[in-house]
This record gives sequence, C-alpha cells and structure tokens, in this order.
Amino acid sequence: MGGMTVHSVSSTQEEAAGPRVIIAEDSVLLRSGMARLLEDSGVEIVDQVGDADALLKSVEEHPDVDLCLVDIRMPPTFSEEGIQAGVRIRREHPEVAVLLLSQHVVSRYAAELLGGGSTKVGYLLKDRVADIDEFLAVLKRVAGGGAAIDPEVVTQLLSRRRDSALERLSPRETEVLEVMAEGLNNAGIAARLTVTERAVEKHIRSIFTKLDLGQDDHDHRRVQAVLRYLRGSDQP
Repeated sequence: MGGMTVHSVSSTQEEAAGPRVIIAEDSVLLRSGMARLLEDSGVEIVDQVGDADALLKSVEEHPDVDLCLVDIRMPPTFSEEGIQAGVRIRREHPEVAVLLLSQHVVSRYAAELLGGGSTKVGYLLKDRVADIDEFLAVLKRVAGGGAAIDPEVVTQLLSRRRDSALERLSPRETEVLEVMAEGLNNAGIAARLTVTERAVEKHIRSIFTKLDLGQDDHDHRRVQAVLRYLRGSDQP
C-alpha cells in the first residue's frame, strides 16, 4: 500500500517516534510475533492482551495509546468481540485509532467499522502482516488519522453491490476505486496500476461523477467518501 497525506502528523514526527500500540490477539504466538516485528521497526508496544474486556481496560489504563491492533474474533465466543470493542473505542476514545485484523473477509464488520466518519480506522486480512513494510505503512497511516481497507475486502464489497451507478464504472475505474479505498494517493495509484497520474485524475473525476460523490482533492476526505459509499454496499 502506498502512502497517504496526513496533515495532522508530520513525517518527521512519525520517524522520530513510532506510534504507541496495544495488541489484542488471543493467540499468544501470533501476538508475541507481531509485537516483536513492530518493536524491531520502532513501534512502542504498551500492552498485549488476549480478549476484548482486557483491551477496553488497557485503553483506559493507557490514555496516551495511539492505536489498538485488534483481532476481530476473540474469546469467549470468537464472533464479534473484537469489532464491538473497536467500535466502542472509537466512540469513547476518538483520539485512539483502531486497526482490525481478520482471518477471512467479513464485510459486515468492515461496514460497521466505517460508520461515523471513517477516520483512524483500518481493516486488514492477517496475511498482510507477512509483508512487514506494507503492514507498517498501513499501521502508521491509520494511527496518523487515515483509513485503510484491505483490497480483498473492497473487492468483495464491490461485488456484493447491485447498483446501477457502480455498474456504470469501467473496469479500469473499478480498479482505481479499489486501490483508492486502500488509502493510496494519486501517485501511489498510478504506480500500482502502471498508468500516468493524469490518467488517474481523469478516472477519479469520472468515478465521482458516476457515483454522485463530491470531488475533493484532499486524499483523506476522498477516501472517506469512497469508503462511506462502499459501506452502503453491505448486506446482512
């Protein structure tokens, strides 16, 4: 995933001190492995917990935490504990970002997470953790105020929508929309799709026109708009 312009946190600040993170994952092995990877990359792990209740308590005890890295399925039922905790954290502690990890695409969880502004939120499949550079880029972008949704989640959300406006998008415009929802700026989209930035700008204008979305050059607001639209694609 490419970078995303975030005006509230400078790149110098990010490089000087990595985000402070709480890891919520019931698998001790995976939790320890992620902690080691992140710490080796300059991220400060302030706590590691194994269930949603412990996560909520930890956030209360660490008010200066920047981001919670949360497994969607946690004890005791391994169903919605993670997403429910994430939604509660975003509601009660809006300064704390939430990056959800899931073994499989569960689009209704993505839709719930994206409610209420789509800032400081992310949803990745666990296999993305294997690419540490990409994982760190997403983590820092979300901690800094951005949003990032796994491309596979975006693809499935798009495929579930039966909407005449979406059907009017060309194959290339659909590709641009999917990549744009990941949080990439125009340069990142151009590099990913091997096209010019001018072509990307043209496709984005066309996408916004066809989807009846207001045009906004600010990358963060643009991603919010797209993600809010994708949120409407979810069905129970």
